[in-house]
Amino acid sequence: MGEGKEIGSNPVTPRPAPVPAPTPPISTPPSQFHSPSLSRSPLLHVGGDGGDRIEPAKKTPRSMTPRIISTPRISLTPRFITPLGSPIRRVLHLTRLDPQDAWLPITESRNGNAYYAAFHTLCSGIGIQALVLPVAFTILGWTWGTICVTLAFIWQLYTLYLLVQLHESHETGMRYSRYMQLANAAFGERLAKLLALFPIMYLSGGTCVALIIIGGSTSKIFYDILCAGTCSAGHLTTVEWYLVFTSAAVLLSQLPNLNSIAGVSLIGAITAVGYCTLIWVISVAKGRIPGVSYDPDPSAKSEIVRLFDILNALGIISFAFRGHNLILEIQATMPSDEKHPSRVPMWRGVKVSYLMIAMCIFPLAIAGFWAYGDKIPENGGMLTALYTYHGRDTAQSLLGLTSLFVIINAVSSFQIYGMPMFDDMESQFTVRMKRPLPWWLRAVLRAMFGYGCFFVAVAIPFLGSLAGLIGGIALPVTLAYPCFMWLKIKKPRPYGPTWWLNWFLGALGMALSGVVIAAGVYVIIKTGIRVSFFKPQ
Repeated sequence: MGEGKEIGSNPVTPRPAPVPAPTPPISTPPSQFHSPSLSRSPLLHVGGDGGDRIEPAKKTPRSMTPRIISTPRISLTPRFITPLGSPIRRVLHLTRLDPQDAWLPITESRNGNAYYAAFHTLCSGIGIQALVLPVAFTILGWTWGTICVTLAFIWQLYTLYLLVQLHESHETGMRYSRYMQLANAAFGERLAKLLALFPIMYLSGGTCVALIIIGGSTSKIFYDILCAGTCSAGHLTTVEWYLVFTSAAVLLSQLPNLNSIAGVSLIGAITAVGYCTLIWVISVAKGRIPGVSYDPDPSAKSEIVRLFDILNALGIISFAFRGHNLILEIQATMPSDEKHPSRVPMWRGVKVSYLMIAMCIFPLAIAGFWAYGDKIPENGGMLTALYTYHGRDTAQSLLGLTSLFVIINAVSSFQIYGMPMFDDMESQFTVRMKRPLPWWLRAVLRAMFGYGCFFVAVAIPFLGSLAGLIGGIALPVTLAYPCFMWLKIKKPRPYGPTWWLNWFLGALGMALSGVVIAAGVYVIIKTGIRVSFFKPQ
């Protein structure tokens, strides 16, 4: 028995000395996705001021080293190329962390989830521009109006799916947390600025200006409803109401990042669904107004004029489905690695939010056209029609609640659309100074942006009359560029179904943008707009 024990205690193969586990010479976990640098170069330089330094590999304690049971085999493969290190093999030259991610409002918080994504997407996806959809029906009619709205909804949902998938790249290990970063990766820096910079700036800054106009005007109406002519104090002017709304938006904009305004977006999403539902339900309950007509606009004198009117209606529809410039920014608030990519919870949140958006937009467009037909106002759409035609035969409490919901949604949406602008302004400081922005300077910059939008809203109060033209300018960001980005980055099989689909949709989107812009210019020249600089109504 003793001899058996003695024999059993000796291993057949000599046990090699423990070897410290190799550590990849990078400063971040190998499976984590990283955002490209906001500096001119797509990657940070190694070392130097403000750049990530590659740390030397640290020795693993002997007690933590797993014991090797089998005889080691001789291999020509470098030791760091292991199953765990396979992501490094693909992206070793690109996995350098950009420290600005922790300094800027879009990426400084990475604890988002599918619920936050749904709140942000729903709040930004439904806006006052959806209330103008029945105006497009007056030109297109019942059949073509419904078909065009349905196709536009499906089209933009598909391109949104492409953006969600393109947010993170397994080949490069990068997260494209901003629309311009993805455009730079797909088209190159110079071409991306030429194609996408102005539409994205308008979709952020221009929408904030429109929200001030809408929120300030609705605040004035809400005050009048509450007073009902009994308030003894002098009424504020429209400009003063713009200032009140802007001050509230600037105060709320001091919340630092997108995740910190998730509760604000939730409230904004609830109020958006609320006022859309209230408006179409009240309109249907009151019935059609007298003398309503559903025939396409009979005032067209020629086929050319009719064609341009149709294209302008398509511009109105495309303007109603804006918001793609925010999808990558919303997805950037989520944690992401190769085992748990952010595209999974992001798409889950998008599906829920767009189900709610469809439940609001389609009844609003169809019921609004049924109730008001060709008599729906071009400025303000359903909201103006509600006050104009049912301001006296509807309970003031319902009108006041609708107005309150519009105001809350406008001030909530301001935060989402303003965040890319805040991010861009603050990045100018962090790139040059190589340090985070002080809190007081952040407050000053955001206040400057808010009151700058207020100045534009007072100076150009007729901005809403350019919905068709602006819809054509912003259309490629939503419907065309994502298709070309997919072709450039993913490189699908040439002449395959995906290849043909994206080429067709991308080319159609660019062509549609061109003709819609031309139609918008023609309609403005033909009908004219009431230009009233510094005279808001």
